[in-house]
Amino acid sequence: LLRYLKKIFYNSVAELRIYKKKMKKLLLLLAAVVCISTTASAQDKGDWAIMPRINIYTAWDADTVFGIGAAARYNVLDQLRLEPALTLLCHDGCSIDLNCDVHYLFPVADRWNLYPLAGISVNDFGDWSAGINLGAGFDYAVADRWDITAGLKYMIETHKNWSNPLIISVGASYRF
Repeated sequence: LLRYLKKIFYNSVAELRIYKKKMKKLLLLLAAVVCISTTASAQDKGDWAIMPRINIYTAWDADTVFGIGAAARYNVLDQLRLEPALTLLCHDGCSIDLNCDVHYLFPVADRWNLYPLAGISVNDFGDWSAGINLGAGFDYAVADRWDITAGLKYMIETHKNWSNPLIISVGASYRF
């Protein structure tokens, strides 16, 4: 597994060299937000959040695909939230991935939340397919309304010719 993850990482880094300048700016912005953070607030019922996100789709027998997307989050209860998302995938032809996940939040420290996730997805990786998402992630509150978030999920595809991708996500969310 470690060799596979290392291979995924090196392949992803090679593909991301195209986006090097934009990635540097994003990382500098995220570092600045982390450095100036002061306090964090809990996520309460009725809270909304929006977030840009970068996804890396990997599979055992398919190419690694880079995606840029956005998501919204709505806390149905204090510890239960919905996250609909749209990701534009950059590969031979452009395609989209629409999904909606449910997160159950476990506050593990003052600024940290861990969550398992389950959801559904629809995408057109060349032909339309539906899928089930299973995974986990975390949020780290860097400021009163800002979180850095990362997750890992496995998408079980219904299309007989598509591989089931493992999706690595990184983003920043703003709560209001």
